[in-house]
Amino acid sequence: MVLLIQCIDQVGLVAAIAAILAKDGINIVSMREFVDTADNRFFARVVLAGEMDSASLLTQLTARLPANAAINLVTSNEKKLILLVTKEYHCLGDLLIRHHFKTLGAGIQCVIGNRNTLQDICRRFDIPFHFQTHEAMEKPAFESALLHIIQQYNADYLVLAKFMRILSDGFVAKFPNRLINIHHSFLPAFTGSSPYRQAFDRGVKLIGATAHFVTNELDEGPIISQQIIPVTHSFTTLDMVHSGKEIETAVLARALQLVIEDRVLVYKNKTIVFD
Repeated sequence: MVLLIQCIDQVGLVAAIAAILAKDGINIVSMREFVDTADNRFFARVVLAGEMDSASLLTQLTARLPANAAINLVTSNEKKLILLVTKEYHCLGDLLIRHHFKTLGAGIQCVIGNRNTLQDICRRFDIPFHFQTHEAMEKPAFESALLHIIQQYNADYLVLAKFMRILSDGFVAKFPNRLINIHHSFLPAFTGSSPYRQAFDRGVKLIGATAHFVTNELDEGPIISQQIIPVTHSFTTLDMVHSGKEIETAVLARALQLVIEDRVLVYKNKTIVFD
């Protein structure tokens, strides 16, 4: 099991947590902690082993830790994902392969596409694909149709694997810290449908990708993972696009690994990542 804690910092927290666990005969396999001194905030991730009464443990921790402490005791159950896609296949293909060879660490319950371009690859991996067009539909009707599909499953996270539709505030609010997006890291400098062309014309020397939780502020939610790679004057626009897809694939996979392994705590618009 994994114990996640965030609360106001005070002297003796680590000792108090360890004492409660020791009293109940629970072994600490590993413990990572961090204190945000600016906000006087304590964060911890503790991997536990041994027989335990989860309800009793949570009661004891709640009584000992500062008021309004966020305490989460996570079992080892496999996380469940729903992937939302449009036409680009690179992130989806990578996740399907990881799922097939059981290296993803989570189960893909289904894929939802607002175009049917990627239906065939999902069929090849025996993953249910739901085609829900957005065309000729107002956003509320489209999102209602998405929710109808999503509610047929019991997903822990929704992954926007190059899903090229902007979701409403109301939709996002239904999945707090459960919607994960991937995009190139040219934002906010180069927006629109041709960011790599704009970056090429500007002569950028670094390109990258960002995976983050989705909030009501477009592409500005808490960042889970980022990477960059260098490019040179010899890169064509197509070279940059290919490199961009590779790094998007890698960053999304890394972000999902961190989330699936319960290594990410969200506070305000930031994350604490115990990698």
